[in-house]
Amino acid sequence: MTERAVPAAPPPPARATLPRGLRRADLVAAGVTFVLGVAGLLALPALAAMEPAEPDPAPPVGAPGWWLVVAALAVQAGAVVVARVAPRSALLVVAVVPLLVGAAGGGTAVAASGLLTLAVVVAVYRAVVAVPLARVRAVLAAAVVLLAVASAPAAAEAVDAPERPLVVLAAVAQALAVVALGLVPALIVSSRRAVREAQAGELRALAGEQEARVRTALAEQRTAMARELHDIAAHHLSGIALMASAIDRQIGTDPEAARQGVREVRDQSRVVLADLRRLVGLLREDDGAETSALTLAAVPDLVGDGVTLEVLPAGADPGAGVGPLAQLAGYRMVQEALANVRAHAPDASCRVTVDARAADAVVLTVRNGPAGRDPVPSEHGGHGLRGMRERAELVGADLRHGPTPDGGWEVRLVLPREPRPEEVAP
Repeated sequence: MTERAVPAAPPPPARATLPRGLRRADLVAAGVTFVLGVAGLLALPALAAMEPAEPDPAPPVGAPGWWLVVAALAVQAGAVVVARVAPRSALLVVAVVPLLVGAAGGGTAVAASGLLTLAVVVAVYRAVVAVPLARVRAVLAAAVVLLAVASAPAAAEAVDAPERPLVVLAAVAQALAVVALGLVPALIVSSRRAVREAQAGELRALAGEQEARVRTALAEQRTAMARELHDIAAHHLSGIALMASAIDRQIGTDPEAARQGVREVRDQSRVVLADLRRLVGLLREDDGAETSALTLAAVPDLVGDGVTLEVLPAGADPGAGVGPLAQLAGYRMVQEALANVRAHAPDASCRVTVDARAADAVVLTVRNGPAGRDPVPSEHGGHGLRGMRERAELVGADLRHGPTPDGGWEVRLVLPREPRPEEVAP
């Protein structure tokens, strides 16, 4: 069986592409300018007929003078298309066209001079919005001169006086008014755009600064944890060395005590290795900062005036069975939570609960009521909870925080206890 060839699908029609640098808005602006100019030219005879006392030589439709103005409007529309990408050339073209029409059309130019200024206004606006004013300042001055010369005949009829100074003044005023109609809105739009760009740059700078602060805070947290781990490991290794010396002396005299010492060495080594495994990769900087290893037994020292402490069960050691690094994470959580209460809920009631009743975990809770007055603003906020979360993840703890029904705030940390030696498989 032979396969029948399937005809290839026709390629999709190519989309019309604009010349390089141009946009659809450029074509729209030029098209609207041309249509409005032609519409005004078509309405010009009707407008002239409304004032029969002062007849205006409006060109009839289809006359050579009429087609001359249409051609001039088309040339100006072409200049408006490129006003954004070539502002100098576009401004010169739209300003020269009325002068050329006036030289070639006589009375027709006087009647249509107002129609030929519409493209000048649009070109000035688009040019000044696209580029800084300093780049087109000289061209704008030249455009004023050309428009003043082109509008001199119309100005002479408007002032109805033979004095040349009045004619020149009227022509210059008319040219300045035409340029100002496009220049003033363009300057307003450009200034607002500059303000928006400045605000966006400021927001980017603030975001970068905030990100730098977050990175700095995290680096400080990691450095502090690395220093504390160093002291914890040194403490355990010192104990292991002492126990090894005792075992060496007990091997011959008391084998049972030596075996018990070996088991203790194994337990201590397992704890140190677990802590090192959690914090591998962190670097330590020796900067003379505090390096003491803190435990849950030191939590009562953090409680000050206005804070209630509850330890469950009463008189129990909350750190029993909890690894040194986990105790340090719990201590830092309580410390940071109390600092947040002082900063964000001044004069609020606060309660710290250390619940060690469970056999497998110790629960630390810091809960405060609603703020009694407005909080103190701080520009370094937002890093405390992030540091708590990172410490909790490192020791395998569960951290929860959020608002309470009475309008306060609660931070809760569940620290797992280490398995007992008899629970560890040999």
